[in-house]
Amino acid sequence: MTRPFSSTALVAALVALSPMGALAGSVYLNGVLIDGVKNQRFEKATVRIDEAGNIHIEAAGYRVSTVNPQPPAPAPSTPAKPAAPESTAPETPPAAPGASSSAAPAVAPTPPVAPQPRPDRITQRYWLVTEQTVPGMTDYDIDVYVNSRWLRKLRGNDDQVVTDITKHLQPGGNQVMLIARKIVSGQKRSDSPKHVFRVIIGEGNEGGGNVMIDNPLIRFQTTAAESKDVTQEYTLTTR
Repeated sequence: MTRPFSSTALVAALVALSPMGALAGSVYLNGVLIDGVKNQRFEKATVRIDEAGNIHIEAAGYRVSTVNPQPPAPAPSTPAKPAAPESTAPETPPAAPGASSSAAPAVAPTPPVAPQPRPDRITQRYWLVTEQTVPGMTDYDIDVYVNSRWLRKLRGNDDQVVTDITKHLQPGGNQVMLIARKIVSGQKRSDSPKHVFRVIIGEGNEGGGNVMIDNPLIRFQTTAAESKDVTQEYTLTTR
């Protein structure tokens, strides 16, 4: 009949009483071999010694996990490979940029970004169009420059201007500058911000006597409420 005891006290007593204590059997906890475990105390345990001298400890709430490391498998022996002459090309080509090897991942250098070639000709048509709520009310004239060359003057007293400026542009980037100059002779005609003088430049098409700008690229405007000259520069990229 087994009785619960303190496993530490009982095992120590059994080893002390046995003349062959050094040759005692193994120790099992909940059926798992725990030989070599030290400095462990079990509470509320049942201890049993079998006929072979093995000590069996049954303790609720204790769980033993075993780890059995597997020895590394011996590497298969392969015959030595004769060295290739210096002039002989390697048997396998080098990895392509960005490919990885078994030893370490290869990091391919980032190739430089080639500049985009500038188009040799302009395939779109570019138009300049003016809009005014009431002609002349802003007291402004506007000078237009393309690539540092004066193109034309847009007068506030003139009617709407619609002109094709494609021939004045070069393939790729173009610098466009608009200078609005206040022209006042006598009393100002208006101070209202609702009186607007606007210039639009963009890609468009002509048909039926009308011009349709379907891709506005530059918008410039002044109003009668302004009193100083206004200058704006833009980059117009043709295609």
